[in-house]
Amino acid sequence: MRVLFRGALFGALMAVMAPPAPGAAATLQENNDKMLRQMQAARNLSNAEMRRIREVFAGSRFIGQGNPAITRHPMTPQEAAKRVPGDPLKYYRNSRFERICGERYMVPLYDPATEQPEDAEVCADMFEYPNVPMVYPVVWVRAKEAAELCWAEGKRIGDAHEWEGASHGALTDPDYFFGMSVQAARQRHNAKYRSSARYSIGKQWRAGVCATGSFKNASCNGGGYNGCGSNTYPAGSFPKCRSPLGVYDIDGNAAEHMNLPMAPDEMASRGSRKLGVTEMKGSWFIWDTVRAHTHWSRWRAPFWHGSRVMAGHSHRNYHLGFRCFKDVK
Repeated sequence: MRVLFRGALFGALMAVMAPPAPGAAATLQENNDKMLRQMQAARNLSNAEMRRIREVFAGSRFIGQGNPAITRHPMTPQEAAKRVPGDPLKYYRNSRFERICGERYMVPLYDPATEQPEDAEVCADMFEYPNVPMVYPVVWVRAKEAAELCWAEGKRIGDAHEWEGASHGALTDPDYFFGMSVQAARQRHNAKYRSSARYSIGKQWRAGVCATGSFKNASCNGGGYNGCGSNTYPAGSFPKCRSPLGVYDIDGNAAEHMNLPMAPDEMASRGSRKLGVTEMKGSWFIWDTVRAHTHWSRWRAPFWHGSRVMAGHSHRNYHLGFRCFKDVK
């Protein structure tokens, strides 16, 4: 029997996220409190982990699901839930992956040509942070804050090659052209992989498959907090927006922070907390309207708003979020 949106757990979590009464305007803090409670319940995070997470949120006046005064999400969680069969919190869980990753809503990264999921040494969040189905992604987060939020729950920010492998459908060996400038290395990398270019959803981009049909506020002409609404969709609203390895929304919804190491000792995948420079990956929630730049899976961007990942001034904006990765062996 098909059950639409009536799972007991999902119903309870949606009650936690109930919108304010008509005429009432929720504050960013109120929205964040609701989101973090839902995150803890859905992913079974400990109180100690939540304390560390809340400390990072408390250090910013901007981190959240968008400026509530101007954000206008094109789809509610309730509407999004009707797009998947049954309870979304159960639909997106995978017991095999949970055994491998030790976490809910994570997927193992590996090379299907030579490996099985059980061979994976790293897992990726299935969705953008807070990594909960039917919840809007967190944006207005600096790269430094993204790294700290991942560390707060025993995960880490991903290296560029890991994000690319999650999107493309095969995690292969790192390829960074160390010793070059950011731009020179980018050109070498993109030239090497251009012939095998594909998106997370296939060789050809298909409008409407991912969360890319929203709108940009008329007042958003400079990227400012008071003019640009984070008009994103709930995570998992587009079940077909799935990479071959099972990662969702890696195209569409929020763009994502990544670590681009410039030397071996800056690789998050080797345990570094020094980290490299910023890289912004993926398309965003108005991609089918505004074709801003190339975005095939292994494409590396120009050094837009570039800084060290751990710089206090690292970039943040209304459509930029992140997802976490976790070492499992």
